[in-house]
Parts: sequence; C-alpha cells; structure tokens
Amino acid sequence: MSMKARRRNRVLELIAEQAIHSQEQLQQLLEADGIPATQTTLSRDLTDLGVWKGPNGYTAGNEVAAPKPSLNELRRTLNAVLLSMVPAQNLVILRTGPGRANTLAWELDRAQLSLVLGTIAGDDTIFIATASHEKAGELIDMFNEMMGES
Repeated sequence: MSMKARRRNRVLELIAEQAIHSQEQLQQLLEADGIPATQTTLSRDLTDLGVWKGPNGYTAGNEVAAPKPSLNELRRTLNAVLLSMVPAQNLVILRTGPGRANTLAWELDRAQLSLVLGTIAGDDTIFIATASHEKAGELIDMFNEMMGES
C-alpha cells in the first residue's frame, strides 16, 4: 500500500474514531502513528476524500446523511444562538452572534422543514429561502412557537 493510501485510510479511521477539530490535531495524530503529512497534503486529502467540517469536527462524506432530522436540536440551537429574525419578501434573515450562523444553518438543513427551500450562512447571518412572502411569515411564526414566543 502506498504512503498516500495508508495516510488517507488512517485519516478516515481517525475521523471515525474521535472528534477532530483541526488539521493540526489530525497532523499530530498521524505523526504519532508514524505517518508524516504537511498541512497542504492534509487539506488536499480531506477534499479528495469528501471530508467536511461541521460543528462536531470533521466528518467523512459518506456520513453526511447519517444524522437524523431533529426538531429538538433545532429548538435548542434557535434558543441558544438566534438574536433576531426578519422577513424580506420570500426570505427570512436570521442574525446570530459571531461565528454561530453555520451551526444554526446546519440544524435547519438537518430538520428538513417543508417551508425551507434552502439556506445560506455567513458568519453571523443566515438567509433562508421560502416559496413566498406568506411562507416566510409562517416560518417566522414556527420559529417563534418553537422558542416559546408565540
């Protein structure tokens, strides 16, 4: 087995075994196994392997569909990070604290709400597309109800 194949297999094993939150952490774990790798090489490996970084660390591409939708997690995340929400035609704009939008957008996507056509997240802002102005209002009402503010 080539060093590249060995390294990539070990990367997938490590990601499956434990939460890994940075390439530096991954690099150190590989080095402890006698597998040297630069940051550039790891970055390329992660991309080629379909590994993505979520709120719980790196996840292999084949595990993306594994988490089941959960309204409880969405409710908890809304209550924890949502600062404001505003309708704008068929969009709902959510504001969070710095660095929190991705986590909330991830939970929104996992929940697979029928009113949500798609999300785009920045650092502290999420744009949610709905089918109409009315649907945007329904979504805001749903979020308010979920947070106990109906």
